[in-house]
Amino acid sequence: MAKSQSRRGCLCVLALLSAVAVICICIILASKQSCWFKTKQSNQRCAFTHGAVAADSLMCSDIGRDILLQGGSAVDAAIAALLCTGLVNPQSMGLGGGAIFTIMDKTGKVKIISSRETVPKGVQADLLNKCPKSLTFDTAQQLLGSHWIGIPGEILSYERAHQLYGKLPWAKLFEPSIKLAREGFCMPVYLGKFLQNELIKRLIRGSELCKLFCHENKTVFGPGDTLKYPQLADTMETIAKEGATAFYNGKIAEDLIQDIQARNGILSLEDLKTFQVRESDAWTVKLGEYEMYFPPPPAGGAILSFILKLMHGFGLSPASNQGEQKNLTLHRYLEAVKFANGQKNNIKDPLFNSRDMTYITDEKFIERIRALITDGHTHNASYYNITPSVDRFGTTHVSVMAADGTAVSVTSTINTMFGSAVYSPKTGIILNNELVDFCGRADSITPGEQPPSSMAPAILHSVCQKKTLVIGGSGGNFITTAMALSIMNHLWFEMNLSESIAAKIVFVDSNNNVFFEPGYNESTIKAMKALRHDVGNHLYFFNVVNAISKEGECFSAVSDARKHGRSAGY
Repeated sequence: MAKSQSRRGCLCVLALLSAVAVICICIILASKQSCWFKTKQSNQRCAFTHGAVAADSLMCSDIGRDILLQGGSAVDAAIAALLCTGLVNPQSMGLGGGAIFTIMDKTGKVKIISSRETVPKGVQADLLNKCPKSLTFDTAQQLLGSHWIGIPGEILSYERAHQLYGKLPWAKLFEPSIKLAREGFCMPVYLGKFLQNELIKRLIRGSELCKLFCHENKTVFGPGDTLKYPQLADTMETIAKEGATAFYNGKIAEDLIQDIQARNGILSLEDLKTFQVRESDAWTVKLGEYEMYFPPPPAGGAILSFILKLMHGFGLSPASNQGEQKNLTLHRYLEAVKFANGQKNNIKDPLFNSRDMTYITDEKFIERIRALITDGHTHNASYYNITPSVDRFGTTHVSVMAADGTAVSVTSTINTMFGSAVYSPKTGIILNNELVDFCGRADSITPGEQPPSSMAPAILHSVCQKKTLVIGGSGGNFITTAMALSIMNHLWFEMNLSESIAAKIVFVDSNNNVFFEPGYNESTIKAMKALRHDVGNHLYFFNVVNAISKEGECFSAVSDARKHGRSAGY
């Protein structure tokens, strides 16, 4: 009898365990099926199946793609594409600037390599007194000159990234761009149009940049002209042979400093010799099923994540971008950006600031701010803790994904258009004006300090959906809004990558004025005015996003058409 009861007890336990197992299996299958359906319902077109590069131009995307085809890593391709972009869009970036790499390795670990320019030792004590109250083309003259030059770190970050993740020989990455710089190439469409702007013409003719972009009669180059950079070709050739040391502690360094100091600059050989690349783990935030990886402060990823986390809490879906709901979603987004503007002055170089800036990613802080967003109207600047600041524009971005699953999101800049407009004839390098980024964001600056930035090269990854998004933007303060809207469009409104990036944007400046990109829906603009948003007209929109999405084995790559960009892959 006892054995029978024991046997029945065992059978009951086995039945219970079987039932639990079945339930668990069902839950797991349901979860997997849910992921499967979300992936299959995507309207993303499969453009490539092995790897892709999204740079500012087809020429540079092709160069990066060819590096991948030769067995190069994602980092190799990114470096080659950046070297090319410095020729094609010299107004945005080059060896006289700095860059931030966000790199995902095969294991999924993400590392940050930052070579953002830093303050020289001999910086003028009263430099920030020279800051303009606003930044437009009309006030841009105040931001030119050698006193704004930060210590350039661009090439040192390339070398460090290559040391850690490169596959092809260092010199191989330079070959295509050296050839272009020496032999010349036809004026790119975007640069050709850019150089025809009357204010840009005035800038070129009034500086040594005319040596690069003018005919002998001082007329500025335009469509159909040929660009050549012979001095820069020599500089790149030396760096290709000798490494970054040649730039920071060799003949190039000596020539560069002589040219800068001859133009009343304070940059020294000691500044170059002591410059160091910064390496760190990426900051991470959870956005639903996605982990978002981005650089720590003083880069702009913290502000971007703040906006996205605020918006994710509203439970966004495709329905949020339709009908009357679309106006409510946009209003909430504008409010989120205004609160983000109120946080910008807290984002500083952690090596020179003791404040713990991780608060900006804290869920409780996000919830508290979200509760302050009112659906019926907007508020004045004090409600968001706004401090009037200076808006900026410039930079470039490259996104790369390789067949082995590695990815690179890298943003590079010389800051505003053509940087400081200081040209080094001996090296062919255009110097940055990165110290301008302290304007309106700091009361003082310290040698070695990195300025705050909107640069936010990011990688988003979802294990559930087997999807990775490599994304970044250019355009100075336009970076944050262009990236945030593109990410929302793609991940939450289920627009394909091309549609997500091409969609018209709305920009909120540092004084909380709202500007809509030309072509934006007029009824929506009227709705925002009715909610008391201060809507104005902005002459220039510099928003550019370059991104790659990998879903399963399918790659889609988009270079923003606003800069006449095109991606490449295989």
